[in-house]
Amino acid sequence: MTRSQDVETAAHLGVDAVGLVFFAQSSRYVALEKAKVLADTAPAFITVTGLFLNSTRTEVQRVLDDVRVDLLQFHGEEPPEFCRGFARPYIKAVPMGGQADLTDYVRRYGDAAALLLDSHAAGHKGGTGMTFAWSGVPQLHGPPMILAGGLRADNVAAAIRSLRPYGVDVSSGVESAPGIKDAAKMGEFIREVNRVAAA
Repeated sequence: MTRSQDVETAAHLGVDAVGLVFFAQSSRYVALEKAKVLADTAPAFITVTGLFLNSTRTEVQRVLDDVRVDLLQFHGEEPPEFCRGFARPYIKAVPMGGQADLTDYVRRYGDAAALLLDSHAAGHKGGTGMTFAWSGVPQLHGPPMILAGGLRADNVAAAIRSLRPYGVDVSSGVESAPGIKDAAKMGEFIREVNRVAAA
């Protein structure tokens, strides 16, 4: 999220969480002052998630000292001991666009709140709008799985039926431009998710 009105729309539509990107090279990056405003816009029971990619411990802590962040999401090569070092639950992204060993991620990040299966390759950032082969994901015992990567209103139902994830994560699939969420696309996406969940 980069705009308060998008946070408000998402909350009205019934999302569980909103994300703030603290990776400066991202088109969705938000500086601390803006992040504070966005986080404060999120009402109670909406989880504010802070997304980081290979940040230093000092950089992550600076955000946590200034911004309401309920959940951390790590998209780089952060080791497990780094991810668990901030007294917050965390999600670890798995680069499914490469040769990621999901079993190894389950073993190493077993205390994660969830593993986020994204379509980027190792060493690259997500947010590309590309999908990966959902049908090839093994069913493993471990942290819940969140599906990301190229999800849109026209494919999220099939993705959910294929993988039965704990949750789905969307960004570019509900945007009119990078970082600018589209209220109509958000509503359509949520309706599709809820339709499958109710089936």
